[in-house]
Amino acid sequence: MSRPELFDIVVIGAGPVGLVLSCFLQRWGYKIKHIDNRAEPTPTGRADGIQPRSIEMLKNMGLKADIFKHKPARVYEVAFWDPGNQGGIVRTGSWASCPDFIDARYSFTALLHQGLIERTFIADIEKNGGTIQRPWTILDFENNGADPEYPVEVQLGHVENNSKETIRTKYLFSGEGGKSFVRSKLNIPVHYKDPISHVWGVMDGVVRTNFPDIKMKCTIHSDAGSIMVIPRESNMVRLYIQLASSTDADFNPRKTASTEEVKEAAKRILKPYFIEWENVEWYSVYPIGQGISERYTLDQRVFMGGDVCHTHSPKAGQGMNTAFLDAQNLAWKLHGVEAGFLQRSTLETYESERRYIAEELLNFDAKYSKLFSTKQPGAAEVHSASSSTGGHSSTEENPFVKTFKENCEFTSGYGVAYQNNIFDWSSAHPAKSPLFLSYPEQTPLRTGRILPPVTVTRVTDANVVPLEQEIPANGSFRIFIFAGHLQAKNQINKSLEDFAYHSMRPQSYLSAHMRRDVASVNYHERHNPHSHFYTFCTVFAAHRSDIEVDDCVPTFLLRYRDHVYADDIWSQRVPNAKAAGHAKMLGNPWTEGAESGHAAVVVVRPDGYIGCVVRLVEGSGTVDALNAYFGAFTVGVGEGIAPRAQL
Repeated sequence: MSRPELFDIVVIGAGPVGLVLSCFLQRWGYKIKHIDNRAEPTPTGRADGIQPRSIEMLKNMGLKADIFKHKPARVYEVAFWDPGNQGGIVRTGSWASCPDFIDARYSFTALLHQGLIERTFIADIEKNGGTIQRPWTILDFENNGADPEYPVEVQLGHVENNSKETIRTKYLFSGEGGKSFVRSKLNIPVHYKDPISHVWGVMDGVVRTNFPDIKMKCTIHSDAGSIMVIPRESNMVRLYIQLASSTDADFNPRKTASTEEVKEAAKRILKPYFIEWENVEWYSVYPIGQGISERYTLDQRVFMGGDVCHTHSPKAGQGMNTAFLDAQNLAWKLHGVEAGFLQRSTLETYESERRYIAEELLNFDAKYSKLFSTKQPGAAEVHSASSSTGGHSSTEENPFVKTFKENCEFTSGYGVAYQNNIFDWSSAHPAKSPLFLSYPEQTPLRTGRILPPVTVTRVTDANVVPLEQEIPANGSFRIFIFAGHLQAKNQINKSLEDFAYHSMRPQSYLSAHMRRDVASVNYHERHNPHSHFYTFCTVFAAHRSDIEVDDCVPTFLLRYRDHVYADDIWSQRVPNAKAAGHAKMLGNPWTEGAESGHAAVVVVRPDGYIGCVVRLVEGSGTVDALNAYFGAFTVGVGEGIAPRAQL
């Protein structure tokens, strides 16, 4: 009998979570078997909202332009409509989709049908040598350890004929959706927060209407029910329409309805405005329920993500976005382990981090969906939704509007905050040093949150760039050195010089994972000339014209010449600061416009979340702290191997 073919990972399901996982790992050189039980990608419907944080992730992957060429609708504001005094509905206010108090690079939600988004990921996978095998499904699997390196045996079958194959893999990932064979075989239960109490219909199509906000996202409550309006690409609109409630005498959680019944319900709710359909592209009926898988993995070999692990209503626009971040979180950790950089135990943080976020999402969704499906006070009772992005109400707020406002940071994606763990430093972390800066007393940065956007000037070419996007999604930790002011002309800051010297010493965090080909790395390698696992950026609190790179940057950091920046772009977030990036990262005295302040090193995980902040000082202290931090979760000195991928 021939030996089964071997793979690094088998991915089941080509929805958002599976595609993003494959997209990352294919780029990084892994051998992937990716199957889907559908003959073609999603043709119509399903998820459509790309939140601001996800747009940032797509930009970092280099895929934002490919998706935006389809001209998605952009939502900057949400309008609220409630029952009018004289019947019908009236607009009671509006609120920014991503309000000013959220420090976001992108302040809108993009809306585009899931099939077009999937095709972008598939094209990238194919460009990097991968493929999606269709229509195939999983028949069985077992982590039997018969091959210690490839411990999981997987049996696959063709959906339409008797073709079968048995393969072995290091990892198996289920992105199958809510009806997961993998989860079922592992006997992992899904826990639901509440019984199903509402049934909704969703319909995509082109309409004719005199409803004035049809091009905006709207939440509509009327005496006849509730609707959410979502503008889409190509003149389409998506309507979520309430069909049944547990308060109905004949409530049935398995209620179905025809397209005509849903259209009639929409017409009743939208009165006094009319609506007619030119065509219906997609239609579905779904019950609202919030469920979460008890586990995401049992053995750090078989993993699950996306809808396999969490189900909720689609109206908050979180399903696909949460799936994206599930995949990104797992991808860089699998890569770190397989490339010999991370300890295998770090894979446990995939479940602890992503399940915690899913719990927060379900808590919000349960409250939001219940309020959405509940009749709201009329216009005479409530005038609460301010028409500005930061206004105040003179009356008690409508509970639905209040919940929307309170959670918009979370729903934008920028409110995600991982709890402290081995990657996200706190005083309980094994790494100890007085140079670690704690939030909020010593730094505005909280570990486990996304690095805030900072606009700087790249010294080599005078381009004004977003600093958080300068290092692409290459699987590396991002080391941002906020070096403070320049010293005297033609002189390197002593603290920066010492940082460079001690980083290059034997046994340092960097030397432990130096590239084996470091002496022959291509001259034009911008991001990883020394190590596949670290990229360095140096930011000076100075004008670009005052920075001579060869004079003020140590030899080691000169190899990152294209990652030297001037912090000379004003920001309305810190209007008094003369160096806005330093102020946003380090707080006072930079925030108040001081001529000088402390310098620091900000370590950012490969997925863009802050790992730790360390004061930059003369001597070995800064690097000693980084050695302790990275030493807590990386393999020992000399154990690292270069990854197969050209990052």
